[in-house]
Amino acid sequence: MNTDTCDLYTIGHSNHELPRFVGLLRQHGVTVVADVRSSPYSAYSPQFNRETLQAHLQAAGIGYIFLGAELGARRAEPECYDEEGRVHYARVAQTPNFRAGLQRLADLRSTQRVALMCAEKDPLTCHRTILICRALRDETPDIRHIREDGSMETHDAAESRLLALCRLPERDLFHTRDELIADAYNKQAARIAYVAEDREPVEVA
Repeated sequence: MNTDTCDLYTIGHSNHELPRFVGLLRQHGVTVVADVRSSPYSAYSPQFNRETLQAHLQAAGIGYIFLGAELGARRAEPECYDEEGRVHYARVAQTPNFRAGLQRLADLRSTQRVALMCAEKDPLTCHRTILICRALRDETPDIRHIREDGSMETHDAAESRLLALCRLPERDLFHTRDELIADAYNKQAARIAYVAEDREPVEVA
C-alpha cells in the first residue's frame, strides 16, 4: 500500500472490474469512497450500482458514503439551471445543499483517507474536478487524482492539462495563472455540465 497521504483523492470507476477498482483504492490507501454520482447506478457497469459496490467495498474493509444529493452534477434546485436547461456550476457552488456536502466531506476527511468517486475515468471530463475540486482547491492544497492505470496526477498537473485542453497559456502578460485557470474551469464546465432537455425554459430577469 502507498503510505504517502494527501488531503483528498478522486477516482473514476470507468468500466473497471470490482477487484481492479478495489486494488486501485488499496494502492493509494483509500479508506472511504465518497460517491458523488447524482444517480448511483450504471447501465454499462452494473458492478458499480450502489448496493453492489457498497457490499464489495465493505467486504474489502473500505467504507462507502453517498453524497450525490449534495455534490452531484444533476441538481434538484431549479435555480441551478440556466435558460437552456444547463446546470450552472457557479450557482451550484453557492447552494446550501452543496455547501453542506462540502462540510460532510470535510468532517469525513478529518478521520479518513477519502476518494471522491464518479464515473468518468478522466478527471477533466467530470464534475468531481470541474465543480467539486474547484470549490475545494484553495482550502485543500493537496488533491490528487487516481488515474485508470493506477498512476497519480496532482491537481496542479490536472489544471495544467485543463489549460492546454482549453487552449489557454500557463500565463500571459495580462492575466495571472489563477485568472487563466478560472477561465478554463468556466469553459470546461460549459462543455460538460448536465443539460436537462425536458426542463421548462427558465426566464432570466
